[in-house]
Amino acid sequence: MKTRIGNRVYGNHTYVMGILNVTPDSFSDGGRYTGLDAALYHAEQMLREGADILDVGGESTRPGYTRISDEEEISRITPVIEAIRARLDIPVSADTYKPAVAAAALQAGADMINDIWGFQAEPGMAEVVAQAGAACCLMHNRKEPVYDSFFEDVLSDLRRSIALAKAAGIPDDRILLDGGVGFAKSREQNLEIIRRGSEIAALGYPVLLGTSRKSVIGLTLDVPVDQRLEGTLATTVVAVMTGCQFVRVHDVLANRRAVDMTEAILGKERQDG
Repeated sequence: MKTRIGNRVYGNHTYVMGILNVTPDSFSDGGRYTGLDAALYHAEQMLREGADILDVGGESTRPGYTRISDEEEISRITPVIEAIRARLDIPVSADTYKPAVAAAALQAGADMINDIWGFQAEPGMAEVVAQAGAACCLMHNRKEPVYDSFFEDVLSDLRRSIALAKAAGIPDDRILLDGGVGFAKSREQNLEIIRRGSEIAALGYPVLLGTSRKSVIGLTLDVPVDQRLEGTLATTVVAVMTGCQFVRVHDVLANRRAVDMTEAILGKERQDG
């Protein structure tokens, strides 16, 4: 399966999405990159370390987060997106579930919208993406962690998100799926999502796995957020082995090396570096 994001085509490998949070309160790196210079410096660093795409977020979605206004979120992310587009040759994703923010991000130069609600939070989101000719990542989420049959319910929810994207006219090669590790799921359910990436991909779309420094690692290894690199790397290896197309991570260099080594073992070495 191939995905088109901006001017890039991503093929049958696992690519690294670097996280750039420009928020004061993200669970892992809140406040570190809120200034434009600091954000741009970190973007450049991630590009040097091997990031294939950057994901810019302006509102923390950690458990118990407080929603901010569209205007505040736009003011946080659009200058950063514009600066990256002007200086760096790398596709940019905007991490938002709000149509007005998505529209502003796309106008600023974003190539993809990464929606933690899979187009199901607010009406019109899919149409904003479609009209811009952009790509999207549709993540699984629920307001309450209540399931009849967990994994089948996840697949059903993702099918609903896909249907919204298709109805708006978004092409298949601009759709990614994310099982939503850390969102409305128990530790055991998060582990199941990580383990069954290939079954999510069986819906017909590439999969992004986002586990970096998340609570499933902290709970499993009994470590704080600043000691979760090894656990993250283990999930990245599993992502490669289950055919996920992207891993969304904070620590680009270490995860890129884990991807490259795992692909070499599997005989899937990238020729494009």
